Amino acid sequence: MILLKKKFLDLVRTGAKRQTVRVWPKRRLRAGQNEYIPGLGRIRITAFERVAPADLTEEDARLDGFASREALLAELRALYGDRLDDVPCFRIRFTYPADAADSADADAASGGAAVSGTGSPAGEGSRDA
Repeated sequence: MILLKKKFLDLVRTGAKRQTVRVWPKRRLRAGQNEYIPGLGRIRITAFERVAPADLTEEDARLDGFASREALLAELRALYGDRLDDVPCFRIRFTYPADAADSADADAASGGAAVSGTGSPAGEGSRDA
């Protein structure tokens, strides 16, 4: 299960948020798996990789639903405080709903245009950004 703040749910629904960054001591997810977000339903994890906060980009901020890299880092700092410096960060990209990834795969395999899904965060009982 991945927990998201209510303020992010509509961003996921509209496709404005297709990524989340989590501070976890170890890997909890894998690309290709489905996860549940309360208030939304199932998402499909499309990418999961370790990233240092200093390496987060403007693109990461945009995919995460933030106006700027600075806004993303400020949210992460507010959520995680000093842990942001001590515990690994993970960049999690996803599609919403989970079956949007299946539709895109099937469409691409048939030579059609891929359907763009939306994303969401990840983390068993974890905070979100």
